[in-house]
Amino acid sequence: MDNIQKVNHCYVCANECMIKDGSTGLCKKYTINNGELIETAPDKYLVVCGISIETMPMLHFHPKGKFLQITTTGCNFNCPGCISTILVQEIGQNSAALHHMTTEQIIEKAQKEQCIGISFLMNDPIASYFTFQNVAKKAKAADLLVGCSTNGYLTRKSAKIMAAYIDYVNIGLKGFSDEEYMICGAKSITPVLESIEIFYDAGIHIEVSCTYKKNDEKSVENFASWLNKSNYDIPLQIMRYIPLEGADPALEPTIREAEQLAISLKKDLRYVYLFNSPGTEFLNTYCHHCGCLLIERDFYGPMGAKTRNILLDSDQKCPACQQSIPIKGLKQRAEYTEEAFEGGYPFTRGLDMIKAILIASGVDKISDVVSIWERMLTGKNMNNWHHDLQSIEKYILSIRKFAEYSGTEKKALELSTYMQSKYDEIQEKLKEVTSKPRVYYVMGKPLFCLKGERFENQLVEAAGGISVNKEVKGDGRPGMNISIQQLNELNPEVIFISSFLSNSIDDFYKECLTKGIKIKAVHSKRIYTHTYPNWDFGSPRWILGLMNIANILHPELFHFDMFEEAEYLYHEFYSTEFDAEKINLSFATPTSDWHWSDC
Repeated sequence: MDNIQKVNHCYVCANECMIKDGSTGLCKKYTINNGELIETAPDKYLVVCGISIETMPMLHFHPKGKFLQITTTGCNFNCPGCISTILVQEIGQNSAALHHMTTEQIIEKAQKEQCIGISFLMNDPIASYFTFQNVAKKAKAADLLVGCSTNGYLTRKSAKIMAAYIDYVNIGLKGFSDEEYMICGAKSITPVLESIEIFYDAGIHIEVSCTYKKNDEKSVENFASWLNKSNYDIPLQIMRYIPLEGADPALEPTIREAEQLAISLKKDLRYVYLFNSPGTEFLNTYCHHCGCLLIERDFYGPMGAKTRNILLDSDQKCPACQQSIPIKGLKQRAEYTEEAFEGGYPFTRGLDMIKAILIASGVDKISDVVSIWERMLTGKNMNNWHHDLQSIEKYILSIRKFAEYSGTEKKALELSTYMQSKYDEIQEKLKEVTSKPRVYYVMGKPLFCLKGERFENQLVEAAGGISVNKEVKGDGRPGMNISIQQLNELNPEVIFISSFLSNSIDDFYKECLTKGIKIKAVHSKRIYTHTYPNWDFGSPRWILGLMNIANILHPELFHFDMFEEAEYLYHEFYSTEFDAEKINLSFATPTSDWHWSDC
């Protein structure tokens, strides 16, 4: 290791914590032993699996390439609304869910699974600096590519050491001000900007992701101007803010606002991409000279993408105007498809769904939730449980199963009985129905079709509709883009917009008109979204979504008072009042100010 001997502080991140022998710094991942800085839990991994590089996300580096994802736990930041809260705060470094693997075992697994490289992502390699450094050294020696996603809050020394061993990096910017970094527990943005410069000067492939919060366009534009001074070919990934955990829901910009920002940024940068906005065309790569479509991508879960079509040849020239396009490692490759909860943030969303059931069943200690996660992860039951998510009946049974693990059988029985009774009530009344409307379920924009087997489409059928999504062939996570012609041929009578990563009905309707979408639902303006987030997926609150859909599809039969139903569910199963202003996009926590009893 490149350790400094007889140190009295941590030199990995720019916090540079002073540490006494045997104690730790703020992130609790480093200690000093006889003057040597060491990790407290080296070589312990939560996730080791194959991914396509775009899920990292990297868009201009070996498109469609299969890499081995490695993920540990911990972080040097504490950001409000972090999508990785489960990894950085809730699962500890000594959790039974972690498994020890030597550097040699990591390299062997990458080679055995025919990966072309190794990627550290989801939590920050800053939290496992020496572990990652050892992997990077051995990976290079084994002729494997190696890189990471990081917040970049490194010291100049640690950044230069890392730069000697990596081929690519995605640096996640929290904003373009010291204030944004202070919110996360850092001192200033300066070390991050210095890291970008160090990596760029070392010839490393860089892509930068930048969080975009509502009304913060100027900050992102200022950063784009700064980045332009280094190289206007550096890809900038705009991460439309998702207000999770305790984050303020008002900070989420609309997809339309995010797309307008992406357009404005192209005055400084050639390659600007937009994430967390299903169906947007700003995930595609276009020639900066003639506008020709070069690489087509789909939304692939939070902060992820999936390459669908590459129209560039290996010479990296636009087929229309012969302009050179800076994409490294470009070649035709077979598409790699991850398992349900593998590859990027669907893993954390899966754990969050389990947490959602447990909270509604009366579990109020994070330590109890972690114990159940450990049971699931060590038993390798995650993918089995994912299949249960797609069935209403199995979901309700899962509530009772998890309660057996947590010791909250009584409350879980009350919850499952309540949900079953509402479901049965709807099914009984639907026996009178002779005509069912054709329903199309989207996430985000009009052409992003949720996969037919998705839970939202089960709700449509349970509420007395015909899911046209099941007539669409294709694969994706959670869906895929379809053509205007396909949608026109489906001709749904009703459209529902997912309550997670949603869209405003007005923006959605206007885009349908602009694109020439000619279907019954648009003609009659029967376009709906749920009143509040996560009423159709991710938590037991989907029972509210089922009632809401039934009201809309069959108003002659159903007259559920949705506010009263929400008040009842919150009072009975969350022991709190239903306050619309405190609802955010978290699957698990019912309000933005909900807290564990043991934290």
